[in-house]
Amino acid sequence: MDGFFAAIEQLDRPELRGNPVLVGGDPKGRGVVSTASYEARRFGCHSAMPMASAIRLCPQAVIVRPRMARYSEVSQQVFDVFEQFTPLVESLSVDEAFLDITGSIRLLGPPDVIAAKLKQEIRERTGLTASVGVASNKFLAKLASDQRKPDGLVIVSQDGVRDFLNPLPISRMWGVGKATLPRFERMAIHTFGDALRLSLTEWQKLFGQQGERFWQLVRGIDDRPVVPDRAAKSISHEVTFPIDVSDHDHLRAVILDQTDHVAHRLRRHGLRARTVTLKIRSADFTTITRRATAQDPTDETDVLWQLVSKLFAAWERQNPPPVRLIGVGVSQFSGCGDRQLGLFENPNHDSQALDQSVDTIRDRFGDQAIRRGGQIRDIDQGEA
Repeated sequence: MDGFFAAIEQLDRPELRGNPVLVGGDPKGRGVVSTASYEARRFGCHSAMPMASAIRLCPQAVIVRPRMARYSEVSQQVFDVFEQFTPLVESLSVDEAFLDITGSIRLLGPPDVIAAKLKQEIRERTGLTASVGVASNKFLAKLASDQRKPDGLVIVSQDGVRDFLNPLPISRMWGVGKATLPRFERMAIHTFGDALRLSLTEWQKLFGQQGERFWQLVRGIDDRPVVPDRAAKSISHEVTFPIDVSDHDHLRAVILDQTDHVAHRLRRHGLRARTVTLKIRSADFTTITRRATAQDPTDETDVLWQLVSKLFAAWERQNPPPVRLIGVGVSQFSGCGDRQLGLFENPNHDSQALDQSVDTIRDRFGDQAIRRGGQIRDIDQGEA
């Protein structure tokens, strides 16, 4: 998706359209830019930049605090569109995914036609634009999707890989960052084409085990499959705050919302989970994970929430520092038909009926149409 959070704000607030918008935290604190609109990017603003720095570059920008519940709602609409084209959807974040359309070509047409239909359907469903890259593997498709933003469509044919890759700066290769880029520059390797002169042995001598991976990527080789949720080992949902959060009531509301979101994804994919994980990262990037296991696999929001809330309460009693990131995940999956009912258990108890009703309402009217009371504590004000 193109400038996802900022684009949603401009969609919902017409007065922001055409103006530079920065979604994120307070510039007077430790706020960072979560998303910069394309109007703001022209001034050098970008995500993960301190908000104070962004405002110095673009004083006229409008700062908008994140509304994660709204972004999640639109994200669900986008992913619903994805699954109209293929069940093989691997989520990377709320606004990005890999789709394997190999099995859809016979039914829906060639890749370029499918890509155009996908973009059109997203625009009609959400009012937003998406940029799509089409290629034979994940690495090439991801690079292609970034080439002509916003609203781009780039197709890399099998015989056009070299023409596509060679001019690209080597900084675009996965794994090349601030630490490794100077090493390439010292060897006068500035583009993918420049890197072709290194042999596999030279790559391995320079970068060890990572060297073989670099050698492959320079040539557009990437054999990783698309792994959809149903084949994944876990499903999770997490947020990073623009400023550290010490309000535990606020954090509790956030993880309830995350638990609700994860449970909905389980039901959507016909899965149950036995283990829940609470992930918390503090300001110094110390990360803890706490796990609990249910007696039986479940997809019920209330059952999962009971486990998550106990984990949170145990963490809370330790007088912990403020939180930078928090997330909820589930694992140890089984299918919905794999559960053995207890002798005196009612298979149609209230919790399942409630989940089914909530799912029906949200599928028809959107995620914000109905929410649990614990989720209403202004959780849309602090996440990024």
